Amino acid sequence: MSSDARQPAGSFRFYKRRQAAISRGMLYPITAFYTVYSLILIVLALRSAHPYMAAAFFFAGVPTWTIVEYLFHRFVLHGRFKKSKKFYKKFYTGLANKYLDPVHWEHHARPTDGLHISGELKDLLPLFAVAVPLSFIFPLYTTPMLLAGTIQCYVAEEWVHHCIHFYNFRNRYFRHIKGYHLYHHSSHGIRTGFGITSGFWDIIFRTRFPATIRQRLSGRAGASGLLASRNISGAAGEVTHAARRS
Repeated sequence: MSSDARQPAGSFRFYKRRQAAISRGMLYPITAFYTVYSLILIVLALRSAHPYMAAAFFFAGVPTWTIVEYLFHRFVLHGRFKKSKKFYKKFYTGLANKYLDPVHWEHHARPTDGLHISGELKDLLPLFAVAVPLSFIFPLYTTPMLLAGTIQCYVAEEWVHHCIHFYNFRNRYFRHIKGYHLYHHSSHGIRTGFGITSGFWDIIFRTRFPATIRQRLSGRAGASGLLASRNISGAAGEVTHAARRS
């Protein structure tokens, strides 16, 4: 008998299992598409005359992604895009209002809804279609590899975010980022803590949580996941209202 069959149909654990499966199903196409692209570039670049430089540019995608992750989360996903009445702004502000405005608030309102944990493959394809040709203005072992490394970090971040909302691991780093991110989901943390895989840029841009909160989330007392879980479960209704006010 499967574990799902043993769970009461109305239990939260059963619901969470089903949502995790939905979320994984959305991540598989993203992972396959971008990973295949990255692997093709890695093979080609390592066969070029500059394999070590290619590797350096690829791994430079890691710090590049952390700043992209922070800026996108803070200014796009947490942004507000109002329709402009000016004729030259109507088109793009209308698109932003329709497609960008609601996308992340749904995740904050229902943080374990598998349909809103990650994006879909089609979401970033237009940006990808523009970025790839532009990257090839420069040699294969430079910006194309940098883009490939950044894209691969995006894939990794999507899986990390998925795991934060659905799983518990004993790894200290994972416990830290889980507590940090789930506190961001509370009404007290929604305007701060925009880093997911790293809190570095929250330090630089002064958007990290207050010192007292960081101490409680540090995990030294083993309470990071517990505190965050209480915050998120107790403030689910508040999050929606706070999101609308911000």
